[in-house]
Amino acid sequence: MATLFLIVIYLSFISLGLPDSLLGVAWPIMQPEIGASFGSAGIISMIIAGGTIVSSLVSGSIIQKLGTGQVTLISCLMTAGALLGFSVAPSLLWFAVLAVPLGLGAGAVDSALNHYVASHYKAHHMSWLHSFWGVGAMLGPIIMSYHIADDNSWREGYWAVAMIQFGLVVVLFITLPLWKRVAERQQASKSLSISSEAAHVEEKQHNDIKSQKSSATQKHPIKIKGVKFTLVAFLFYCGVEATVGLWGASYLVGARNISAETAASWVSLYYGGITLGRFLSGFITMKVSNRHLILIGQLTALAGGIILLLPLPNVLTLTGFILIGLGLAPIFPGLLHETPARFGKEQSAKLMGYQMAAAYTGTTFLPPVFGLIASNTTIKLFPIAALVFIFSMLLGSEKVIRTLKAQQKKEL
Repeated sequence: MATLFLIVIYLSFISLGLPDSLLGVAWPIMQPEIGASFGSAGIISMIIAGGTIVSSLVSGSIIQKLGTGQVTLISCLMTAGALLGFSVAPSLLWFAVLAVPLGLGAGAVDSALNHYVASHYKAHHMSWLHSFWGVGAMLGPIIMSYHIADDNSWREGYWAVAMIQFGLVVVLFITLPLWKRVAERQQASKSLSISSEAAHVEEKQHNDIKSQKSSATQKHPIKIKGVKFTLVAFLFYCGVEATVGLWGASYLVGARNISAETAASWVSLYYGGITLGRFLSGFITMKVSNRHLILIGQLTALAGGIILLLPLPNVLTLTGFILIGLGLAPIFPGLLHETPARFGKEQSAKLMGYQMAAAYTGTTFLPPVFGLIASNTTIKLFPIAALVFIFSMLLGSEKVIRTLKAQQKKEL
């Protein structure tokens, strides 16, 4: 039963990734059909991201009332309905309206599943869970490119993904009782281990007293040295990930004269790079430290951005997209994992919230900002924007390390 349940959770995260890459790859042919301006995709993206932020903030209390299973079911139903609406929406206004439930549903299921896996499963399952998001994000453009090539219809692509989502809704409804059963079994297992933990109570109390003394003298989390720089890294990480996903296909069509269906398939390989990279990084972290893996990823992404900027053949442009995806893969989970080690366990819970807020801010605002710039200038600026975002992320991340090293030297 545990294996079946994990499959359901992984399928749910695939469904979370499926809609994330659709708008960007479909936009080159959607935009003229619905009579929208070029930069309007950024507005839709901002509304979706805004809904994600809102639902993430309130998801904790909702999960406590309804449970993870019901929240996941309702959220997937919302996203499926929104995607079905996208397939028949006649104008930009309708897309803006439907973007609200799409964002709300995505944020709720994201928070619910992350919380559940973090509470009930080991760390490597979390890494692989996020790689399954990449599977969905990679499959979305493949499905869309198939329908664009077959009948030049982006609406059929949205309809197909909506049907997949509704299929998952059925699976979630059937397996809803499993959530309670698994949670009860895991709770019983925890209860059995209480007696073995009794021997450590005295040591824990001693450590708690030390932690309380430490916490009493601690600064506000935002004032801890290095925190502001790590927030910059999160901001620009999510900014570049979302910008490449949203505007990559438009760049390939508008600046490289590549067909819309080919552009869609190439963007799917960008998400494929993220997927493969996250799957492999779960094993690589056993041999390589997070710090070095993050730096390697950033330099790899930077190399991919440079390839996009150079006047190279289109095949090498594809290589640039893949390298950016591979490079970005280990950065986000690596930065999250480093939080307690860098800033202390006492403040890590609060800092996680600040970091996620910075990440969502990057997703919400940076892609629309580039869309506004591109609509008033040229989409050919896309590689420059990607490089600026990647370099800013690298600068913020390295500044954290240097700041903490300088602080350690002072304390010695």
